Amino acid sequence: MADSEKSSDQGNTERLRSHALVGATAAYAVLVFAGLFLLGIPPAAAESGPQVVAWFRENRDAVRWAVWTLTVSIPPVAVMIALLRRLLPSPHRDVFLIGGVIFLVMGGVFSWTLAALALHADSLEPAIARTVLDVAVFFGPVLTGATTTMMAPVTLLALRGRAGLPVWLGFLGLVAFVEQSIETITIFGSTGFTQPGGAMNLQLGAGLTLAWLLSFGFWGGLRGRAPNPPR
Repeated sequence: MADSEKSSDQGNTERLRSHALVGATAAYAVLVFAGLFLLGIPPAAAESGPQVVAWFRENRDAVRWAVWTLTVSIPPVAVMIALLRRLLPSPHRDVFLIGGVIFLVMGGVFSWTLAALALHADSLEPAIARTVLDVAVFFGPVLTGATTTMMAPVTLLALRGRAGLPVWLGFLGLVAFVEQSIETITIFGSTGFTQPGGAMNLQLGAGLTLAWLLSFGFWGGLRGRAPNPPR
């Protein structure tokens, strides 16, 4: 009888975790896509100071709403990372967690830098605006270190058929990992597709990273089971 009750309690706990993970993933997806839609395409490394000032004056309200949605998305993605970590064995789960924490922190720095530029857009000086935005545009190139840290342990396990992870998640992770690794070259870019804050960072790279993270989150909530209780 005791064993039966214990098994029932474990099953209820797993269902609650599954519902929480699916809910957190869905909330994060809605908020992050809303934020990206509102933000649009911000200036990258190649725009001049006057172009940066003009963009922030035209989009000041959209930027602040985008930063709000990205700020509100922090709790759901934190829940995602915490629950997804439980699906991985040690030390993979710890590497994934370290990457996830860096992912969250860097997103916050990027967001508050954009919000600061939008706050007093009418009084922005072109040279100062360009310099401050230069700090923000390196968010994408440097973030690749965090995303690859998250992806690597999950992808390795999935491709090796371990921890119950599906092979398709491994292949998706491999594609995203390779792209993110190549994307490190944007650190040296200055114009075009590979410029910091350009299309390789905020469109291709962000799209693949979100596709992988949301796929992992929804799969984990619907099908994933922790192999053993993490300490």
